[in-house]
Amino acid sequence: MPDSFIDRFTRGDILISDGATGTMLQRAGLPVGMAPELWNLENPQAVRELHRGYIAAGANVILTNTFGGTSLKLEKVGLGDRAREINRIAATLAREEAGDQVFVLGDIGPTGGLLEPFGDLSAAQATRAFAEQAAGLVEGGVDAILIETMSSLEEAAAAVEGVKQASSLPIITTMSFDTRGRTMMGVQPGTAAKALWGMGVLAIGANCGRTLSETLTAVTEMHQAVPEATLVAKPNAGLPHLDNGELVYDVTPEVMSDYALKFAGLGVRMMGGCCGSTPDHIRAIALALHTP
Repeated sequence: MPDSFIDRFTRGDILISDGATGTMLQRAGLPVGMAPELWNLENPQAVRELHRGYIAAGANVILTNTFGGTSLKLEKVGLGDRAREINRIAATLAREEAGDQVFVLGDIGPTGGLLEPFGDLSAAQATRAFAEQAAGLVEGGVDAILIETMSSLEEAAAAVEGVKQASSLPIITTMSFDTRGRTMMGVQPGTAAKALWGMGVLAIGANCGRTLSETLTAVTEMHQAVPEATLVAKPNAGLPHLDNGELVYDVTPEVMSDYALKFAGLGVRMMGGCCGSTPDHIRAIALALHTP
């Protein structure tokens, strides 16, 4: 019988997560500005090929195509009432490609709104939306939930609570630090680490961000603040720039593999990529970390 996600996650080797979803789907033809989640319905073959590419590159963890999958985000494209279905379908697509040898994480991103008192979204509304999304992901067969790219501790807490209402699956929570070493809402890595770890999740960490070095610094500060915390990292492939009209990210797979070793030195238990990363970046990470 295959190991459970927690068994494998807490064992000696480092799990290799996949890379960017939006970047790769746009390369496959997803129009700029179109919600990637729509392709779970309209172009599932492209989503399947995305997962296959990362698995072939050495990822033993793939994420569902559901980063913007809350009803609050989907209602902007007229699909708010289909949120649970879309998440279930996305999870099913990933599960069928992963089989029982690769783990599937249900991917949950921010709602796109601001919680009170900074905005008009209540914590209860956010929690309900996250619970609905998590329920769909669970129905589709995910092994765990990844709550990522959070900038507000209040929204992160609502997401964790929503997932816990819908499931007993393991939860990983990461925040994005890209504004003078803080999140968009001003949260410092050490503060984030103490708050997130106190929510009773399996692991915490940093994803997205501006540069590899800044994400490494954030994870270092999280480790210093809560040495006992289990850490994960999913940095961007640097910053994008236009090259002959095409958006290009400046970090090569070789540089990403060098940083993978630095993250591993901090005790990171799962390493992958975020915006701009490709199967080539993930292949380089897997080779550097010698993960079977």
